[in-house]
Formats: sequence, C-alpha cells, structure tokens
Amino acid sequence: MPIQTEATEHFRAKLAHETDAWDLRMMMRERSDVVVIDARSEAAYSQEHIPAAISFPHSRMNATSTADMDRRALYVTYCDGIGCNASTKGALKLAELGFDVKELIGGIEWWKRDGYPTEIASVELKLPEAVK
Repeated sequence: MPIQTEATEHFRAKLAHETDAWDLRMMMRERSDVVVIDARSEAAYSQEHIPAAISFPHSRMNATSTADMDRRALYVTYCDGIGCNASTKGALKLAELGFDVKELIGGIEWWKRDGYPTEIASVELKLPEAVK
C-alpha cells in the first residue's frame, strides 16, 4: 500500500472515532442527536462537567444499563483529558454494544482550554455516616 494511502486511511479512521472541543461544540449546536457522556465518576461529574453532559461512569456501562439508549444517536465520551482513559473505556464499551460513538480528545481540560463553559452539578453527594 502506498504511504499516502496508509496515511489517508489512518487519519480518516482517527477522525471517524475522535472529535475535538470545537467540533463537539458545533455538533451540539447543529444536531439534536448528540449525547455527551461524562465517563468519569459521579463525584468528578458533580465537581465540573460539560453543559448538557450526562454522568454515565464507564464502569456501569453494559447491555442492561444501555438497553433504553437511542441507537440512532451519536454518543461522545469524555473524561479529564491527558492521563485519564475513562473516555476511552466508555467509548470502547459503547462501540462493543453497537452504538455510534466518538471520544473527545483532551477531555474536559481541553474543552476549558478552548474557552467553552462548564457547570457544576446540583447533586448532593452522600457521605458515609463516619465522615459526617
């Protein structure tokens, strides 16, 4: 295979499965079928997350927990960014379950670096009795 064809295929595949903050922002504005998934823990989500994202930790993704999800939607997973692979684990699980999924490169850190807003969940974390 000529080198240009290999490079073309590599980059085409990469873009088919990854997105950046700017492209995600545009998808969220232009499409109604994009679901942003924070694949980190619920505690991390409650501290800060991308607006309209849902908390769905990768460790809870399975055939049962995804049974009611729209199979026509595009799911975009994210985590903290460099050094975190929760988004990769979530994207893999969703892909294995047959969903159309992309991973947000750079996670929430690159989202913020590009100047996009975040929000804090209004979820109250329940502390164990011994900690109160």
